Amino acid sequence: MRNKRFFVVLGGAAVFGLITAVLVSRSLSNAQAFSKDLNNVVVAKVDVPPGTKIIAEQLTTVQFPRGASPDGVFDSPDKLVGRVAVVQIAAREPVTDFKLAPEGSAGGLSAVIPEGYRAMTVKVDDVVGISGFIMPGALVDIVVVITPPEKDMMNREPISKIVLQNIKVLANGQNIDRPKNDREAESVRAVTLQVTPEQAEKLALAASEGKLQLVMRNSVDQGDEQTTGADKRSLLGGEHAMPVVEPGLMKSEQTKTPAPISSAPIVRRQQRAFVEMKPMPQVTTPAASPAPPPRPSVEMIEGTKKRSVEFP
Repeated sequence: MRNKRFFVVLGGAAVFGLITAVLVSRSLSNAQAFSKDLNNVVVAKVDVPPGTKIIAEQLTTVQFPRGASPDGVFDSPDKLVGRVAVVQIAAREPVTDFKLAPEGSAGGLSAVIPEGYRAMTVKVDDVVGISGFIMPGALVDIVVVITPPEKDMMNREPISKIVLQNIKVLANGQNIDRPKNDREAESVRAVTLQVTPEQAEKLALAASEGKLQLVMRNSVDQGDEQTTGADKRSLLGGEHAMPVVEPGLMKSEQTKTPAPISSAPIVRRQQRAFVEMKPMPQVTTPAASPAPPPRPSVEMIEGTKKRSVEFP
């Protein structure tokens, strides 16, 4: 009996050992298959500003699954040393070929200028530069106040007109990267803009003939707005009140204009109620009839009784 129990326990242990061995073998094979599916990807160890050359101390290597690796990644930091970043590369972000300038490019501002564009610097002050809130990467419109050429020299009046739209700011002062805290405005004396050769000609003429004003716009709103300009006549023509639009609304909702408010004075009329006073009807009361004259009477005493007897 005891031998039978011993063999049962021994057989159960052998079965459980066999099952454990199979499970461990499968897990090891899965781990090996997963490790074979990983590849090395170079990521930034620290923040890399745009326009700077990458050095080896700014890079590190991590393992990514092959199916999850971004396009254009590198597997060795040696291939990236000396390349110039054209955009801001955050820490622990994969370094791809799309974020780098072509090989052999020099560092600095020239590395962040796209092909076919130029960088042009204009003078600004606290008003023109929107109190220093124009940071690299912002989009602005350029307004110029200029006197148009006319034959009659006596009737020339200055006008303001948007001459360039959706212009990207490459640098404010000597900074080509956006600071971490955009709320800290910095007073600068110059702003570098990304323009085409044709836009550079217009900007140079506008800067020499009139006064420039930069108008910041939303980075999402890149539409084309055609205006007729403003002169003294349109300025003195007045403007209707517009509702304040909160950020995040669709453009169709922003363009809904309320009905114009009439400038005529509001006349309030007082309605007076007139009550026709009609004479009250006179109620005639009948005159009281005179009291009849008293008739003669005689008081008679009969024993203990006393009574009055009237005569007709």
